[in-house]
Amino acid sequence: MKKPTPNPPEVETDPTSPYTSIDSRKLNDAANRALDHYLCPGAHVMGTTNQPEPMFLANPAYNTESLLANASESLGSASEMLSNFAAVLEPSHRKTALGIAQVVMLGELAVNQALDHVEVKS
Repeated sequence: MKKPTPNPPEVETDPTSPYTSIDSRKLNDAANRALDHYLCPGAHVMGTTNQPEPMFLANPAYNTESLLANASESLGSASEMLSNFAAVLEPSHRKTALGIAQVVMLGELAVNQALDHVEVKS
């Protein structure tokens, strides 16, 4: 039986080469960058200074009492949100949410006790 089209010309390529086309070369380069990023994280930050993001820093000018009061309010809010969220969950997941709420509540109690021991500077 005759084929209607001729065989394509033979191109010499290495069958194990990942560079069979330009797109595969880009894909391989991207894969190598991703591997370097996750396996060698120190290589990319050698010349940079490690400065924390100021958006999430507590102001160092605040006193301990203010920071503890803010932490207490945040933990109280988180405990309330978890309790409300647990109320709408099915029973199998409700216990988990209530357990997390209890841990947050214990943290709130510890912060409140620390707040009670803080001496206010005049």
